[in-house]
Amino acid sequence: MKRYALRLIIVLALLSVAGIFMVQFAFLKNIFDITEKELQENTTVALREVAWQLLEAAGQTSRFDYIDPVEQLNSHYYLVNVNYVIDPELLRSQLKEQFKRHSIMLDFEYAIFDPEKGEMVFREYVCAKNDSCDQVLLAEFPLSSRYTRYFAVNFPKPLPYLHYRMQSWYFISGLLLIVLVFFGYSLWVIIRQRQLSNIQKVFINNLTHELKTPISSISLSAHVLSDRKIMDNPARLFEYVRIINEQSARLAKNVEKVLNLSTLDKKRLQLNLRTIDLMDFTKKCVGQFKESELGKDANITIVEASHGFLAEVDEFHLNNTIQNILENAVKYCKRSPEIRVIPEKRRKKLHLHFQDNGIGIPPEERRKIFRKFYRIPTGNIHDVKGFGLGLDYVKRIVDAHRWKIKVEDNETGGSIFTLIIPMKK
Repeated sequence: MKRYALRLIIVLALLSVAGIFMVQFAFLKNIFDITEKELQENTTVALREVAWQLLEAAGQTSRFDYIDPVEQLNSHYYLVNVNYVIDPELLRSQLKEQFKRHSIMLDFEYAIFDPEKGEMVFREYVCAKNDSCDQVLLAEFPLSSRYTRYFAVNFPKPLPYLHYRMQSWYFISGLLLIVLVFFGYSLWVIIRQRQLSNIQKVFINNLTHELKTPISSISLSAHVLSDRKIMDNPARLFEYVRIINEQSARLAKNVEKVLNLSTLDKKRLQLNLRTIDLMDFTKKCVGQFKESELGKDANITIVEASHGFLAEVDEFHLNNTIQNILENAVKYCKRSPEIRVIPEKRRKKLHLHFQDNGIGIPPEERRKIFRKFYRIPTGNIHDVKGFGLGLDYVKRIVDAHRWKIKVEDNETGGSIFTLIIPMKK
């Protein structure tokens, strides 16, 4: 699939998911509004029934035709005009009965207006599930100047009831959310697989080039050596032998890298731990690197430590780790390589800094460089050869030892790789 087609699919998928979320949110809000309106209508009907029952008990049902019994002041507060003396006990029983008949399972509080005192009296809080509960009544029941004989009803907690009524819709929305999450995960997997495919494609191209180059050199040298006349020119003979040895070592090193990667992938890394002096070991590793083709032109300085640093390490893997860090410092340097190895004790840990003067690493790339096959994009310029395996190997070894590694900018240009190693007494 072409890149622009994949990008178009991703954009359309994201817009679709965003649209579904917006539609679902609007749908839930609409259902909530409908449920709230239904509750209010049921409450109005129930309160009208209460007013009728109060007047019927007093034999004053004729008054019902001349009053507007229910006035809703807000979403949870109602005034009920009876225009006659209200019996508190009858009011309480009728409120409970009518709310139950209309499936209004909500806590409520009510009060009766006394026109002689000009205030609310017989205030009470009624629980929907229990006969009594410890609740604080509304501090002040709003009054009305329109009515003289009325009572007020307030629902202090309507939201939990509304959410309870909507739980089936919430369940359906939850299922939809799970489907969208799986869809998003699938989309992420597709993008990730494409990235891995591109990375592996680059790796295979680099591997092919790195293997073909020494093989071609060896083949050409062998062809020249097969000519008997080469014996007449010993200097030329030894030069082609040197080329074969050099390219064979390069080929073996590349094959070893791939084999090491395969070994690490197939089984858990087993460490052969020994207690060593880290600085002595580091000096030994640096000495080996200076004898290599890459290290012979590098100026490496080791800052002397005031005392020894002991730690439990796997010598083989730690040596490879240091070699990889030093190789990168040289390969990614466009001037004469200058490397400083600086030990620093912080609490009970050794911070071993490898400070170079290379091209540096952008902040956004520092977490990615430890991924397998990953190499920082350089466009069409491929002046530095490699497979993207070195720092992946370094990270695996660091994790296996339960150490830490971090990358920082060098103030004078380049990067600083720091191994953080717990010390042993």
